[in-house]
Amino acid sequence: MSDQPSHDKATAAWFQARQTVWQRLAERLPELEDRKAVSRETALSAMRLYPEIARDLAIARRIAPTGRLTRYLQQVYARMHRALFRKPWSFKQEVWRLFAHDAPDAAAQLWRHIASVTLGFLLSAFAGWWLVATYPELVGLFASEQMIKTVQGGELWTDDLLNVTPSSLLSVGIFTNNIVVTLTAVSLGVLYGLGTIYIIGLNGLMLGGVFAFTAQYGLSGRLFEFVAAHGFVELSIICIAGAIGFYVGEAIARPGHLTRIESFQRAFATGSKLLAVCAVFLVGAGLIEGYVSPDERFSLTMRLVIGLGYWVVFVLTLVGQPGRRR
Repeated sequence: MSDQPSHDKATAAWFQARQTVWQRLAERLPELEDRKAVSRETALSAMRLYPEIARDLAIARRIAPTGRLTRYLQQVYARMHRALFRKPWSFKQEVWRLFAHDAPDAAAQLWRHIASVTLGFLLSAFAGWWLVATYPELVGLFASEQMIKTVQGGELWTDDLLNVTPSSLLSVGIFTNNIVVTLTAVSLGVLYGLGTIYIIGLNGLMLGGVFAFTAQYGLSGRLFEFVAAHGFVELSIICIAGAIGFYVGEAIARPGHLTRIESFQRAFATGSKLLAVCAVFLVGAGLIEGYVSPDERFSLTMRLVIGLGYWVVFVLTLVGQPGRRR
């Protein structure tokens, strides 16, 4: 019985002596975790304190394994470990890792969602074609009045685009609009995936309906010739964006053992890596649509070579290197 008071006094003295160190370390942790703002003195001080915090954590676990102090020191030790042992940051390495590892890993994780959304997009496009081919008056649901009048006059709304807008401005407007549509498809996934289903279905109906309407006036071939250079990648990215949105919505609807916020954060972190690569390819597709698609000097064969070649590069990027190791 006589040993217990002395043990308590020793514990209280240890806690009092180390409390100032823990407080000072807690104040410097944000600076230590900031790659750009951390100073040399802070880094060296953290390196000296790292084994001391490990020792303090071991003592706290022995005294009170589930106590508040133990949990606090565990968090501090984990943050110090991540900050001190992280790899040096390099923009080139991060970009390489994104394209070579992170995006292919995300695509592999979402391949079922991508396949499902692509199938839904194709079915909705077929439905749009059938509706307009069977009931031509329904084209007003998918095309503006000006577009309808232009097609009925034997021309496409894409004719003479270069005479109206320079290719540079046209490209900027196109890939900006495409990125906005892609982000919208992903963002609407927070509505348990229902908003994404709406966006994908609507785009599919519009595509099929417009092609059916132009076919009635013998212009579907010219429309295909216009979209051949950029359409394969653009439509693929729309489907991938829908898959990301659906993946996020599913994570919110079925979080499993995680909370809904944690499940959402994990799903969005995975999808954002794939989305970043898609955004880069959308910029390229916008440049093709601005400089190649409206230019009559490019034949259908050249457009198909450009479009399919660019699409193959996109697919190979998402597939990654077979058998690669992280």
